[in-house]
Amino acid sequence: MERNKVTVYYDGACPSCVKDRRNYERLAGGKNNDVVWVDITGRDDELRACGIDPRKALTELHVKDEHRGILSELDAYIILMSKVSVLKPLAWLIGLPLVRPLLSRFYHWQVNRRLRRDKRL
Repeated sequence: MERNKVTVYYDGACPSCVKDRRNYERLAGGKNNDVVWVDITGRDDELRACGIDPRKALTELHVKDEHRGILSELDAYIILMSKVSVLKPLAWLIGLPLVRPLLSRFYHWQVNRRLRRDKRL
């Protein structure tokens, strides 16, 4: 893996996740060559081989960092946002001790609500 390159495992069957990816790429100034996007749909064996629980991959964003470590949830967002100058302040903000637990609870509530609505959970 090239230096500073990350792999993002996202839910390509989720319209909002696909929209978030497009927004990220737009803010990054088009295609960001430091980020490889992998749709998790139908890739359970591949996810397990990377050390990612496929069910958890539905409920949390996962990123493989430049050291090949797997990060999830807000840690994954912080790594991803830190790749784009305009998002770096937001990455810092969501990592704050008072903000992080609240945002984490909201994030899980929102994702679980979406998955139940779509009958995927």
